[in-house]
Amino acid sequence: MRICFVSRRFFPAISGMSVYALNLLRELVAAGHDVTMISQYRGDAFGRKVYGGGPPPEVPGVRVVGLEQLGEQDGGDFERDVAAMVEAVAAEHARQPFDVLHAQYGYPCGWAVLEASRRLGVPNVVSIQGGDGHWVGSCCETHRLAMVRVLDHANAVLIGCDSFADEVVQRLGTDRARFTIVPGAVDIDRFHSDPARAEGDPPVVLYHGRVDARKGVLDLLDAARQLRDTGDRFRLLISGIGPTFEETAASISSLGLRGSVEMTGYVEYADVPAVYRRADIFVSPTYAEGFSNTILEAMATRLAVVSCRSVGVVDCIRDGEHGLLTEPGDRDGLAEALRRVLRDGALRRRLADAALRECRAVYSWSKVGRQIMDVYAEVVGQEPDLRWSPHLPVTPCRFRAEPHLL
Repeated sequence: MRICFVSRRFFPAISGMSVYALNLLRELVAAGHDVTMISQYRGDAFGRKVYGGGPPPEVPGVRVVGLEQLGEQDGGDFERDVAAMVEAVAAEHARQPFDVLHAQYGYPCGWAVLEASRRLGVPNVVSIQGGDGHWVGSCCETHRLAMVRVLDHANAVLIGCDSFADEVVQRLGTDRARFTIVPGAVDIDRFHSDPARAEGDPPVVLYHGRVDARKGVLDLLDAARQLRDTGDRFRLLISGIGPTFEETAASISSLGLRGSVEMTGYVEYADVPAVYRRADIFVSPTYAEGFSNTILEAMATRLAVVSCRSVGVVDCIRDGEHGLLTEPGDRDGLAEALRRVLRDGALRRRLADAALRECRAVYSWSKVGRQIMDVYAEVVGQEPDLRWSPHLPVTPCRFRAEPHLL
């Protein structure tokens, strides 16, 4: 099967979706499919600083085409970048026809793929990611209409979990039956515990991912201040970059946490498993996820997890069984949950062991990759749905001013 995979962010960008895309591409190649990836990337200094950026690297067995997000970098002109994606898909299709187009993110990639399908007569699959449901569609009429049309007219729509699907239904009015639930997954060979490592003294708490207020990183610093004030011993490791990186660094200083907190900055994906293995506890005080790949990586590394009762988390963490959950934004509750696992080594080990068992049983890439390939098999040969208008009004949007937050 000839597959065109269209991504908004891929390495060297720092994003859980980069990891997801890489593992999916590997599964597709291993199954014998002919895969082309067309990936958008930030090439400007600001974009590289916030998320990491630059042309996507080679992926073994995959034809990789990089498209710099010139429109996004020039005042949030997403329409310009959508047009570039459509032309790139059409050019690759002319070189050798595709059987299916698969977009990662409903907007802008899903909209571009919907337009390419109309033009080329090729069926499409769209994976809805976190920002699509949490933010896109509530920002402006342009993006609301684009998301509604993608959700209603793609040949297949993949989404990571039930809680996220319910949120998108409530926000955008999508028919719940349109969604195929395909959870996140983790490379359980890459992410594993170190049996020779003794638990740290003091324990190491790890935050890994996008350094973003929407991921709760500033809430975490306030919780760390509370732990310090009650005499709890810990080391906090904050790994990654993101839009709140500088504010986080300043807060560490203003809260007097320099002796307890380390920021790694950018970490190459090859080095990420070793970062997890430095830790005893993983914390993700996120407000919402499509599905949390970092939590799965922590589970696979046999770490106790502290997170929130938020969309995309409650589907993989059961409170008291695989981890501890607090309410999003509840800094006191977060501090108390961390205090429990810091002080109770037996609880820490029980949660970590249960998380590892769950991860191995449910979230392997061999299972999830097969689910996605089964969806491809269902849509191949179908005609794309053309009962939608390609015309969108161009309306003011907060993401045009800060497109990197989309």
